[in-house]
Amino acid sequence: MPALPDSSAASPFRRPPVKAVLQQHLEDAAVLRSVRSGLVRAPHVRLHHLRRLDDRLAAHLDGVAEAGAEGIQWSLRALEQPTTGAMFTAGVNAIRHQDPLSLDTLVAIAEAEPAAMVGLVSAFGWVPANELRGTVQNLLTSASSARCDIGLAACRLHQVDPGAPLDAALSSGRYTGRVLAAAGESGRTERLPACLTALTATNPALRLLAARSALLLGDRTTAMDALSSLLRSPGGQQAQATGLWLRVAAPDRAADMLRSLAKEPAQSRLLIRAIAAAGDPFYIPWLITQMTDARLTRLAGESFSMITGLDLSMLDMELDAPANADQESGESADESDPALDEDHGLPWPDPSKIQAWWQTHGSRFTAGTKYFVGAAPTWKHCLSVLTTGLQRQRMAAAEYLCLLKPGTPLFNVAAPAWRQQRLVASIPA
Repeated sequence: MPALPDSSAASPFRRPPVKAVLQQHLEDAAVLRSVRSGLVRAPHVRLHHLRRLDDRLAAHLDGVAEAGAEGIQWSLRALEQPTTGAMFTAGVNAIRHQDPLSLDTLVAIAEAEPAAMVGLVSAFGWVPANELRGTVQNLLTSASSARCDIGLAACRLHQVDPGAPLDAALSSGRYTGRVLAAAGESGRTERLPACLTALTATNPALRLLAARSALLLGDRTTAMDALSSLLRSPGGQQAQATGLWLRVAAPDRAADMLRSLAKEPAQSRLLIRAIAAAGDPFYIPWLITQMTDARLTRLAGESFSMITGLDLSMLDMELDAPANADQESGESADESDPALDEDHGLPWPDPSKIQAWWQTHGSRFTAGTKYFVGAAPTWKHCLSVLTTGLQRQRMAAAEYLCLLKPGTPLFNVAAPAWRQQRLVASIPA
């Protein structure tokens, strides 16, 4: 009996893709990738919610992959406007098909367009690790620092140690954001000296990354001093520096810092976030009073939940959003207001119900003690939060695991949900 023809793209039995369907797969995949970028940082999303979106995104990416060469060509055409979503879709497809020429084209575009670079890096994070062998190694050993950084980011997103290429970058003093992030998140404590050296960088964003990496790798002196300096300087690094410093600081030092911050009325939102990071229930009565201010109420409710572990929506401790919610929160006045994105998805807390709950149950919490989602931030508890918590809580839990056991690679809470579910189940309690 003669052999059947091969079922590859050249097979006469293969039907050409329906262009309208292929175009829909490309568009929907790009849109879902953009939606996903918000969900992985959202305050109201859990891992099972992310899984539902990821299953839909995977289906559209499979549709593009099934189109073979036409799928590659059409995904490249979509890059006439190299958005993050379009680059992500094209990147996943090129990696899956092991198409080095298309991948070279994508890297060249990404080097010129920051939004496209974000999409390409996330494509490497999406594709399974076994499909990246060879491709990532070629990037890591490239003479181009941009390509090497993409390889480092791919390793970081898969919790894989980049090895010698990362060590070479650190020893040469090539302190880029991706180099410093990879060093700290790798869990390799022997990279701590290089992270401490990078604290001399003139760029405050790089100093923050160096301090964070040094903190994750176990330093509690020089890194804390660097964070203390950053949190006192208004700017893009202040909020993250404050949160990191407070997660590690002793309660008495945290109290001093919060008192200092309270003297600055313009820093009310930062103070509310800082109280959540400090985790001291002593400040909960003050948080409840902030829930009467429409501009602060949702953020105060989140901080209350970050300390106590209560889900305000599940326990019916929320109000309907006011009819003039945009005006009340100030969102319509200036769309660049960071409060718009920060509060999106948060419930509108009911101060009277929360006050009644606190009067009944507040005695369970000890002032001057750090709480994180209802309990002390132990390894077992943080692992539980990583499994069942909301995305912002899960981000904090992943950092706590590194802080509790320096040498632990940082868990990627933005990885495909099925990969996260598998990996979190494998972490020893």
